[in-house]
Amino acid sequence: MRAFLFLTGSDTGYLFVHGTISIFTPMMHEDHILTVSELTRDIKYMLEMNFSRVWVQGEISNFKLHTSGHMYFTLKDERAQLSAVFWRSRNTLMPLKPVDGMKVLALGSITVYPPHGNYQLDVEKLQPLGIGELQMLFEQLKRKLAAEGLFDARHKKPIPRYPQRIGVITSETGAALRDILTILARRNPSIEVVLYPVRVQGVGAAEEIAQAIRECNEYGNLDVLIIGRGGGSLEDLWPFNEEIVARAIYESHIPTISAVGHEVDVSIADFVADLRAPTPSAAAELVARDRNEIVAELATRTATMRRVILAYIDQLKNSVVMSVKSYEFHKPRTMVREYNQKIDDIIERLHVLVPSMIESKTITLGTIEKQLRALNPYNVLRRGYTIVRKHGKTVSSSALLHANDEAEIQFHDGIVNARVERTRK
Repeated sequence: MRAFLFLTGSDTGYLFVHGTISIFTPMMHEDHILTVSELTRDIKYMLEMNFSRVWVQGEISNFKLHTSGHMYFTLKDERAQLSAVFWRSRNTLMPLKPVDGMKVLALGSITVYPPHGNYQLDVEKLQPLGIGELQMLFEQLKRKLAAEGLFDARHKKPIPRYPQRIGVITSETGAALRDILTILARRNPSIEVVLYPVRVQGVGAAEEIAQAIRECNEYGNLDVLIIGRGGGSLEDLWPFNEEIVARAIYESHIPTISAVGHEVDVSIADFVADLRAPTPSAAAELVARDRNEIVAELATRTATMRRVILAYIDQLKNSVVMSVKSYEFHKPRTMVREYNQKIDDIIERLHVLVPSMIESKTITLGTIEKQLRALNPYNVLRRGYTIVRKHGKTVSSSALLHANDEAEIQFHDGIVNARVERTRK
């Protein structure tokens, strides 16, 4: 029941509604005439100030999707109806298309459109009401994200086998957190747990979960994330079916485990996460190996390594024993003598080959020497021939000499200077 408290004043009054004080303009005297615009303005002010953010439940009718992308429809119940508008900038994130007859919850503000003189609900958020509508929304979002490839196995990151630090995104007061901490403490108390508390149901829970995933990635010092909550109705689990949560999980660089509800519950987060756990307890079991199992595995691997090392040592020992028993190990002088004999054989062959090569080269050199002597022009001069030069150049024709020219005559044993008295042919 609403209580109204009026405080009188000279010019204004005050309206007290649920603890919120709002200023309003008191009724004017009869002699004050308002224009339509003035009255509409005052009504607009009062409505928008007092109904700035309200949740409204109703059934959609007269739905129209404008070419601009804006949605116009009517919310109605058995006794009244309310015009509503859902602007394109807000409705693009809603995967379910509204249809006539759908029961919904709408969050918005009351506004007045002066040109038509009527009030309407300016919708900020729209969500289905009831199991049937939620299941329809679930299937539509599932098909949409699957078509985009968010569920593809190639995007799945492996869960670390031995995580050192685990991030948990859930309610700090829920049973899911207690179950996870209990199992981790029992299986491997050395694992560090970083809790990011969030709301896991109700209005705003999906936004908190998505923000927590992003901030854990910014923190970065985590090996794996467990995201989830305990069981509940479809409405209770719905934040894990929101697109904003699905995309935050998909964009996470840290491997993620979805642990939502009981084993029979399936959420959109399960499809996107790198690993789905049927319950939060199962998630703790999957992410942390029992320390006794780890100790047993270490013991097995240690024994295997010991066997391999000992086998390798035995192999080296056998190789040394075989070497010691070998003929070469016991007769090193014999090997040295064999190599000395090989060296002697090589030297003996060199003694034979080198003189033979020298003799062959000497004969070749003598032949070349004879050819050079035969071509020597001074040997020709010994037979009575001479070489005539004029101004240092050889004269090859008598036509190049004229009377009174000075010339040099080269004999085999010397040079004579001469002057030309006359020439004749």
